[in-house]
Amino acid sequence: MKKLSVLLVCGSGASSGFMAANMRKAASKEGLEIDIKARSESEIENYIDDIDALMVGPHLAYILDEVEEYKNGRNVKVILMKPEYYSTLDGAKAIDHLLEEMKK
Repeated sequence: MKKLSVLLVCGSGASSGFMAANMRKAASKEGLEIDIKARSESEIENYIDDIDALMVGPHLAYILDEVEEYKNGRNVKVILMKPEYYSTLDGAKAIDHLLEEMKK
């Protein structure tokens, strides 16, 4: 599998920053090459050209239609993170979810 580039977004970028750090640790433990960045949802357009997947905080489900417009035909997998792992910042479960969605 090629190195994945993933952008995590939440409202301000704070909670997604913690989640990204935990996901990087989990990916490293598994020997996976995944570049994970965290930003606020207002910055999606700045990164959409450079990512393979966009993981959106569960509290931002309402922006998914907007995100589809940002994609503008690009092959970017949009994943709504699950509250079960997002609320506990469980990076390993987030990585599992990411990999599962990338296979679809």
